[in-house]
Parts: sequence; structure tokens; C-alpha cells
Amino acid sequence: MEYHRILLPMEVLVKNARVAVVVGLIGIAVAAIHAQEAPEVMLKAGDPAPPFSLVGTDGKTHSLADLKGRAVVIAWFPMAFTPGCTAECKSMAEAGDQIRQYDVAYFAASVDTPEKNKAFAESLGVDFPILSDPGKSVAKAYGVVTPERQVAQRWTFYIGPDGKILAVDRKVQAKTAAQDIVAKLGELGVAKKTS
Repeated sequence: MEYHRILLPMEVLVKNARVAVVVGLIGIAVAAIHAQEAPEVMLKAGDPAPPFSLVGTDGKTHSLADLKGRAVVIAWFPMAFTPGCTAECKSMAEAGDQIRQYDVAYFAASVDTPEKNKAFAESLGVDFPILSDPGKSVAKAYGVVTPERQVAQRWTFYIGPDGKILAVDRKVQAKTAAQDIVAKLGELGVAKKTS
């Protein structure tokens, strides 16, 4: 009889251990599937910049491949017509002459539609293209959109003439965005225009 008393708790322990293993394996499988569907991207200096071809508020399609040989700045922002994004784009418009002293193509970008970004750009009178990625494929490639966050992070990417990332600013201050871009271009040694 004592043998049965010992065996019963052992059977329960073994059964519970099997259940725990199965539950753990299911959790690992679900996490692996989720990771395959939406890998999180964290680009850094030296990485090749993901290619893009996006419509700008100027009506043109802007492509990284077409800009090879020039430095490129892409300032991602969350959503048009919101206070922070308005401050960031205004800053870039007001200090555009300082940014244009450098041999750089510069853009703001969001996952808003081209129509919404065009209205936003017109409302601010910006003199640079705002790129639209409503399908979010480029935003995902740059890591600014994730399954948990469906609007872009306020991050600025600096891309060298060779197509490699020079720097990523993940702590953008909306009101000083342009001054920070100018300072970073100088710090990175981006060439100034000679004319």
C-alpha cells in the first residue's frame, strides 16, 4: 500500500511535467512563427540602407538607387497634422537653407497616404519632399514600424553616398530637428556644396 501512495504522486508529477513541456514547446513554436512573420529590425551605422522608392509631396518618386553618390537624410515621423510632427517639419522648413548647404538629399517620411502628406506639406509650406509609405514596407525595412507600433517612430537616418547608413538618431527632438540634422551632417563630415 505504501508503494501505491508513492507511485500516485510520482505519476502526477510526471504527468504535470509532460504538460509543462508541451505548453513550453507550443509557446516556443508560436514565438518562432511570430518572429518569422515580423522580424524586428534595428539598423546601425555600417549597415546597407534598405532600398526605397516612394512618392513625395512634390509628385515625384524618390528612390535611394537614384541618389547613389549623394548623402541622404530620411526623417521618419509618426503622423501628419499632429503637434510633434508639425514642429519637426516646420523646423526642417525654417532651417532648410542650412541643410541645403550640404550635398545631401533630405526628406521627411511617414506611413500616411500621399494625399494626406501633400495636404500636410502645403499647410506648412515646406520646401522639401515628404515621402509616403502607406503600405509600410519601407518603414518595416527601416524598423520604424513594428507589429506593436503601426505608425513610424520619430527616427532620422543618415545614409552615405555609398548607400550605407552613417548614423541613426533615435532621440529626435521635434522642435530642434533641423538644427540637429545640420549638426549631425557636420559631425559626419558630409561634404558641403561648392557653388
